[in-house]
Amino acid sequence: MTDHRVTVVVITHNRRPELLRTLHALSDLPERPRVVVTDNASSDGTAEAVTRLFPEMTLLTPGRNLGAVGRNLAVAEVRSPYVAFCDDDTWWEPLSLRKAADILDTRPRLAAVTARIVVEPSGEEDPVVAELRDSPLAGPDWLPGPALGSFLAAATVMRTDAFRSVGGFHPGLWLGGEEELLATDLLQRGWWLSYVPDLLIHHAASEARDSTERRVLGLRNTLWFTWLRRPFVPAVRRTVHLLCTVPRDRASLRAFGRAVAGLPWVLRRRRPVSPPVEARLRTLERARRAYTARRYVG
Repeated sequence: MTDHRVTVVVITHNRRPELLRTLHALSDLPERPRVVVTDNASSDGTAEAVTRLFPEMTLLTPGRNLGAVGRNLAVAEVRSPYVAFCDDDTWWEPLSLRKAADILDTRPRLAAVTARIVVEPSGEEDPVVAELRDSPLAGPDWLPGPALGSFLAAATVMRTDAFRSVGGFHPGLWLGGEEELLATDLLQRGWWLSYVPDLLIHHAASEARDSTERRVLGLRNTLWFTWLRRPFVPAVRRTVHLLCTVPRDRASLRAFGRAVAGLPWVLRRRRPVSPPVEARLRTLERARRAYTARRYVG
């Protein structure tokens, strides 16, 4: 059952127990994928444990916390046509990687497939699945599922060449909603993204997280993405909507403050998308207002 078409990339920071559980699950997959781990400067013995318990896996230790860019470092080591991303608290269902590779093999303009996510230990669907399943975007008939405007790095298999063609994850965003910019750049180049419910990934959310700081980063990055890629009028409209709807608290204030501080580099690198891609972004923006899975709360 060994399948060399997919390499799994994992980034981690100070979550040794969660990471080791994920690596055990990945090592048991019938596809026997190569696994590349980027340890973002953990101080809890993560690197030593991975080296001791999983010597067959590739471990990268950049010496500092690169955030999402740690995935770029790992993808530089990938030689397979497809790369499967998962976080240190998610792991792939057996045979899902093989199914994803089969789908990508026959659809050369499909950049990525995102899996159905179930929450452990309950086995219930993650609330974000409804947003993926009910995507309002239209796509060509050959797509294996609903067309998407973005993806979840914790649950996606991507064409390696497509990832590299847009430069991977943007270093300016670091972490938090970093997928949106990469996905939009893929759409701008004519790639397609799709949700495939036959693919499955498990998520046991780590308790080692600062939900407030994640909200700050997510809101900041949403604002930066808006001004990096949206035309002027939609960017103003989106910014005003966020100002009016996010919680009025210190976290939101910090997020807007950080976003304003970064405006000089954002405006220097601003490249608004084409009208067809902007139309898709508007459609997604309207639909997302009805969902609660990714609100800026916490």
